[in-house]
Amino acid sequence: MSVITIERLVRKFSLKVLAGENELQRTVTKPKAHRPGLEFVGYFDFFPMERVQILGRTEITYLHTLNKSERKLRIGNIVKYHPPCFIVTAGQEGLEYLTRYCSEEGIPLLHTQERTSEFIAKLDAFMIKELAQEMCIHGVCVNVSGMGILLRGKSGVGKSETAHTLIRRGHRLIADDIVMLKKLSPQTLLGTHNESNKEFLALRSIGLLNVVRLYGRRAFQDETRIALDIELTKWRENSLYNDLEVEPKFTEYMGVRIPHIEIQLQPGRDVAGLIEAAANNWYLRQQGYSPMEEFMSRLEPDSN
Repeated sequence: MSVITIERLVRKFSLKVLAGENELQRTVTKPKAHRPGLEFVGYFDFFPMERVQILGRTEITYLHTLNKSERKLRIGNIVKYHPPCFIVTAGQEGLEYLTRYCSEEGIPLLHTQERTSEFIAKLDAFMIKELAQEMCIHGVCVNVSGMGILLRGKSGVGKSETAHTLIRRGHRLIADDIVMLKKLSPQTLLGTHNESNKEFLALRSIGLLNVVRLYGRRAFQDETRIALDIELTKWRENSLYNDLEVEPKFTEYMGVRIPHIEIQLQPGRDVAGLIEAAANNWYLRQQGYSPMEEFMSRLEPDSN
């Protein structure tokens, strides 16, 4: 299970530590922050205590209006659940009482000048990605015309060489050999590298290439949303078909279905060009266009 330490959040978002300096190794295991509202008035039936708690202008203004005993009660009801941390946004001040309670309970209290809505959006996006379910697969990941594509196939079939051709045509490498897949939602799969193989592409007979050093920053991208799963296979006689519309197939990764295409390899076949065509055709289908339907409409007799 993936976790994020509070210390990492402090570094990532340049947060000021007001309390709990010795508790920054505490961990977050659930994405998306929570703003306690009903909890301040005593309703805890659905309190997500395992999430980062955000105290924006609304929450802090409310606490400022309470007298000392009422404020102690309201804050005490929340801190006793020991959430991972509290983050006060919008540069709010007058937090001595909150600092004291968090220090007593050993809960990190952090502070940022950023506006609440903007900070939560960035924090949630970061935590969703970092805490996502993930898996590794053997293959290559590239971004072709803005779409993430997995290239799979047996060792030596030509995945990296095909990726190199695509890079020379202006497309981008994401990862070679080992591809990290992250499930961001039931419909969204993210492809990225494992840091060690970042920017590197291994070509048989040539060796290891750094695509950024060779072709510039445009040749590499950190991550991409996976749109197509393409399997490169050896040529098999009489196995290709010329249907006007290929029946869709899918590959499933962690419950996310990705459209699957098989491309057979043969000397002289423009595999990179076929991958570009597949990517562009997929994009048109997403826009609601079907070349087969347009073709068939041209064959229909004129109704007039």
